Amino acid sequence: MSGGRTIHVTVNGTRFEREVEPRRLLADFLREDLGLTGTHVGCEHGVCGACTVLLDGDSARSCLTLAVQADGAEVETVEGLGTMDSLHPLQRAFREHHALQCGFCTPGMLMTALDLLRKHPSPSEAEIRDGLSGNLCRCTGYEHIVRAVRAAAAAQATAAQATAATSEREAGGAAARRHGPAAAAGGDGDAGGEPA
Repeated sequence: MSGGRTIHVTVNGTRFEREVEPRRLLADFLREDLGLTGTHVGCEHGVCGACTVLLDGDSARSCLTLAVQADGAEVETVEGLGTMDSLHPLQRAFREHHALQCGFCTPGMLMTALDLLRKHPSPSEAEIRDGLSGNLCRCTGYEHIVRAVRAAAAAQATAAQATAATSEREAGGAAARRHGPAAAAGGDGDAGGEPA
């Protein structure tokens, strides 16, 4: 490729080195060069949000971003969210709350919602609506999408609480193994008897 530039980019945890034309869009690079067709191209003007990916943790329109701008960056696409056997909480919530119809906007909605929930784990309905306002859906009327994001936020909060409780129990068990039963019970290690 004459005039190409070599870029190094990590996509969904996998590092790639590719030569690209300086004018190649990130959306085309992902879809055509890497075969990640979950990123959809709609308006090609950055208006619809169908092409949204995460670029170094922030949502970005891949139809407005050049592939060379992603050199050295980490990109997350909808393919990196989950698998058919292990859906991400957002994917599960979209399915359970009927938050998609034709599905064209769904990858961009999911990635935008992922960015929103990472930055605001417990968003209000108004924050969800505002966070998704840059993504267009011509089928659903948005109500089911908002419900799905709220459900995913609740599921993530419940999972975080369960993880914290498990960690707390494990920490108590580790203390008991290190210091004996009195330490685990909150004692000072004195069993109440006379020293031997």
